[in-house]
Amino acid sequence: MAIIAYLRVSTDEQARSGLGMDAQLDAIQKAVGIVQSVYRDEGYSGSNPKRPALHQALNALDKGDILAVAKRDRLSRDMMLALWIEKEAKRRGASIVSAAGEGTESEEPTAVLMRRIVDAFAEYEKNVIGARTAAALEQKRERGEKTGGDVPFGWRLLEATESHIAAHGDVNGTAKKLEPHREEQEALKLMRDLHAEGLSLRKIGVELERLGITTKTGKSHWNPNSIKQVLEAKQAA
Repeated sequence: MAIIAYLRVSTDEQARSGLGMDAQLDAIQKAVGIVQSVYRDEGYSGSNPKRPALHQALNALDKGDILAVAKRDRLSRDMMLALWIEKEAKRRGASIVSAAGEGTESEEPTAVLMRRIVDAFAEYEKNVIGARTAAALEQKRERGEKTGGDVPFGWRLLEATESHIAAHGDVNGTAKKLEPHREEQEALKLMRDLHAEGLSLRKIGVELERLGITTKTGKSHWNPNSIKQVLEAKQAA
């Protein structure tokens, strides 16, 4: 019988205390015993099924082996994926053990129910975090603050005032705000007017080049796809 440890941290969790891989391995060895092999997935979400180390760990399992984790949410934060992982381990004659218990002590009905509850709460927590993040980003967009990605054509990025930073802050400690770029807004209006008149994207590009209007990156040539992206982009980023 071999004890195979599986460790995982997502990108966000790497900065949190108590979730590091060393702490996970220490918890496993204290609860289960000395491990024979360790598989690590760093920077992978618990809902991502395409984790190389997870599949390697499953493929390494033989009859009687134990796949050990510090907590079940290291295996998965998706109930269906957790069930699939359990099925794959059982198919190989192995078992999954959590250092935190969590119903992995046996196959009794009560233990199985506990595992399902733990998996359900892991998925719930993931969804709550996602909802909170989406709400926070929406609030930032409503305030006109940049939330990531490139600055759209027609806008420019400014540092927010110190009072704005003190009031709102930012996930990176700096608040960024978008304001209209006068020349690009005029060019954007021209694009829309020409498009409304029925001009093709290629002909709009020819007209922009004739007038000496450059792209966001300063290029004189306008690709039709670039014009399409500018016309379709939301103007409150």
